[in-house]
Amino acid sequence: MTCVRAFNETRRTPLAAQVVVAASWWRRLRGLIARPPLREGEGLLLAPCRAVHTYWMAYPIDVVFLAANGEVLAVYDSLPPGAKSRWHRRAVRALELPAGRLRSAGTAVGDEISLEPIGAADRASQPRTTGVES
Repeated sequence: MTCVRAFNETRRTPLAAQVVVAASWWRRLRGLIARPPLREGEGLLLAPCRAVHTYWMAYPIDVVFLAANGEVLAVYDSLPPGAKSRWHRRAVRALELPAGRLRSAGTAVGDEISLEPIGAADRASQPRTTGVES
């Protein structure tokens, strides 16, 4: 399982300390469906990804679509269960976070988001409860 940290370089604000990368077809398909809500500091990075949905989810999420250079192309604050985003042609990734995180960080279209790989030792020090890794 690969994990990264997400940081808004433009606002100088951390977005999530532990973001699980869903790079396989199965992990992207499964996403957060039938999983407990993300906790503060957690996230899921779908790569590649140009659109998302929240069908079969029981809670809202924040979603930010990123270009290859980390530029924020679209922001969805608290996308409710049963909804879907638009398709974003230039997007290569979608970062899913707990609802309200993007607003509290002031994240907006045009911001630059960096994704820094973290190792197993970093992950071991942070408890996981969402089960996103499977």
